[in-house]
Amino acid sequence: MTNISAVRVPLTVNDFLHRAELVYPDRVAIIDEPDQPADDWGRIDYREMARRARAIAAGLDELGIAVGERIAMVSHNSARLLTALFGVSGSGRILVPVNFRLVAEEVSYIVEHSGARILLIDPELEEAMQDVECEMKWIIGSETDDKLMRYDVEPVAWEPDEDATATINYTSGTTARPKGVQLTHRNVWLNAAIFGWHMGVDDRDVYLHTLPQFHCNGWGMLYATTGMGVRHVILRKVDGLEILRRVESEGVTLMCAAPAVLNTVLDAAAEWDGPIPGSGRVRIVVAGAPPPTRTIERCETELGWEFVQIYGLTETAPLLTMNRGREEWDDLSSADRATMLNRAGAPVVGCTMDISADGEVLARGNMIMEGYWEQPEATQASIPNDFFHTGDGGHIDDANYVTISDRKKDVIISGGENVSSIEVEDAIFQHPDVAEVAVIGIPDEKWGELVTALVVTTPGSSLTEDDVIAWTKKKLAGYKCPKKVDFKDELARTATGKLQKFKLREQYWAGHDRQVN
Repeated sequence: MTNISAVRVPLTVNDFLHRAELVYPDRVAIIDEPDQPADDWGRIDYREMARRARAIAAGLDELGIAVGERIAMVSHNSARLLTALFGVSGSGRILVPVNFRLVAEEVSYIVEHSGARILLIDPELEEAMQDVECEMKWIIGSETDDKLMRYDVEPVAWEPDEDATATINYTSGTTARPKGVQLTHRNVWLNAAIFGWHMGVDDRDVYLHTLPQFHCNGWGMLYATTGMGVRHVILRKVDGLEILRRVESEGVTLMCAAPAVLNTVLDAAAEWDGPIPGSGRVRIVVAGAPPPTRTIERCETELGWEFVQIYGLTETAPLLTMNRGREEWDDLSSADRATMLNRAGAPVVGCTMDISADGEVLARGNMIMEGYWEQPEATQASIPNDFFHTGDGGHIDDANYVTISDRKKDVIISGGENVSSIEVEDAIFQHPDVAEVAVIGIPDEKWGELVTALVVTTPGSSLTEDDVIAWTKKKLAGYKCPKKVDFKDELARTATGKLQKFKLREQYWAGHDRQVN
């Protein structure tokens, strides 16, 4: 029998699902996306969700997957992925949730680099991922359930360890290859608890999965809501009208999203016949990039939804700051309130923020990752001392609210997704007609930042914008590919030949107070 102290019990993801099963066993836990190509799970209660999570753990036992080994899953939002976040991590194994927008070459790198022994693939991606190799590679569906889930045996008890890695989440940074962020059980537990506390999550909430579950584990809100017995409504693909329909039909009260998703809802609301669903009830948490003040105001005036902004990174589990309406702002106009909400926010409980001498935003707290998987030098560079270096430039005002004003790393945030400019440059530069290339983000109303390639061609080339975009789509996920290509005679460089991206950005960012959008 496991000997656990009564005064210090390890924090693990199991705590959230265990409480839901204990307190709300007969309550609907998940309403799966009805259009799942992998046979949707329909409506299951928390007793059944917990049973299936244990079946995953037992199945991994039978397959000989040891504690600490990795299971990769490339999937759109689904009841299966949500349950795997508990069944895999909760049994001491490590889940590697992979961005379903990546191409085969990128997924192959992640599978190989993480050392995953099992790869589970969404049926929609079967053809695209046919060249990805793994020891055990299965297409998600009822057949996979039979291979992976064992209901006839109890899983081997895992001795809980809050410092064990729960998930490895690969994120695009400043290097040409993504880095695997190791989030421990302690990281995700405290992030979820603090996130849920700040957002006032309770058992009357209904959570709509508008945010990809692979994206930093749905930012951790899926753990927080599970622990409170909240009903999960799975949305496979973002569609503004469909979001409004689910809010109306399921009584949704809470969702998380990138700014681009909020824009799709605002666009859909213009076509909606009748009162906007969820007015006065829905809280939408937005992150990925600061949306325009006008968008924030429209969320209140046109939807009647509460807008909340957070800031963080995959490396921070991710919650660092939150900006939510407060009593002192109640008498402000909607426009003035939107201005207040446009900042990244104040530090959440347990987080310390600071600004370095050269203007970089720093963070300290229990949410900081264990490190980058198999990349100790990159880990040391990000956490050289007691603070994590975010790579973002910004300032902290007199009210202790953080504003992000610049990006020190060459990362573009488009539609809430990180895009490494170096990775895109590398792909474009492989074209034989490209002599030089620089990739930057330029302001865009819909996407926040538009991935833009500045290209110098070889003499005599007839290369077009469409040619560059089509070439890049062969190499990278669609969201990383340039949406705009400008051809230049030369690119601004230093005396030593280094690209001066701040000069390249100038013409596109003229008139903007901040160099992020």
